[in-house]
Amino acid sequence: TEALAQLAITGLVCGVVGVHVILRRLPFLTMGLSHATFPGLVLAGLLGVNLLAGTMAFGIVVVVAVVLLGAVDQVESASAVGVVTAAGFALGVVLVSASDGFGRDLTAYLVGSVASVSPADVAVTAVAGAAAVAVLALFHKELVLGAFDPGALAALGFPVMALDLAMLVALEVTVVTALPALGTILATSLLVAPAATARLWTDGVGSAMALAAALGVALGAGGLALSVALTTAAGATVALLAGATFAVSVVATTVLRRT
Repeated sequence: TEALAQLAITGLVCGVVGVHVILRRLPFLTMGLSHATFPGLVLAGLLGVNLLAGTMAFGIVVVVAVVLLGAVDQVESASAVGVVTAAGFALGVVLVSASDGFGRDLTAYLVGSVASVSPADVAVTAVAGAAAVAVLALFHKELVLGAFDPGALAALGFPVMALDLAMLVALEVTVVTALPALGTILATSLLVAPAATARLWTDGVGSAMALAAALGVALGAGGLALSVALTTAAGATVALLAGATFAVSVVATTVLRRT
């Protein structure tokens, strides 16, 4: 079905990209980006254009703003992230409150509505996700080096800002692909939990990506099955299952290392 395909693709892409999120310690930024995409959803709804396309365009503007502000000496990167993402979400709320004719279900925007995805949504998610993974694969060595030693990356003559921008654009595209299934609030769950869980079980970057991708698919399918059986919201069920899997892995790996 479309719901299962949507969650499987989302889980796979989020698992791969999520490893870079964990390596670069970007969970806070990821959560901020998922919230900052809200105005893109609202604008797309008001203008009657494709929701994913409108959200992605606005999200890339947010990413560029974060990178440019972070490059200013007087501005700390964390401050730039906090200000831009909070302002983005606030803009979405203002747009909704000022638009009396806004008739779309905001709950679906915030927590996802995977049961209502169309074949076109699945196709867009697959293409966008493939593009994000392709970008990360193309610059894999440089991005991994930048995650562990950004100073060495700059010393070798690589364009650090351009690579950061490519990484964040890929991250934003991935956030947008997760919106139909998980919404702006829960999108972070599949971007962080599978990758964080995989890093508990393996130290290799490549093996962590493979394990995180497999976990993402399994969590998406498992969460959907549980939501059907329990008649609960699919996105929230997937997020809870992802959190529970991470918690169990923390306990299991801690016990194994002590024995």
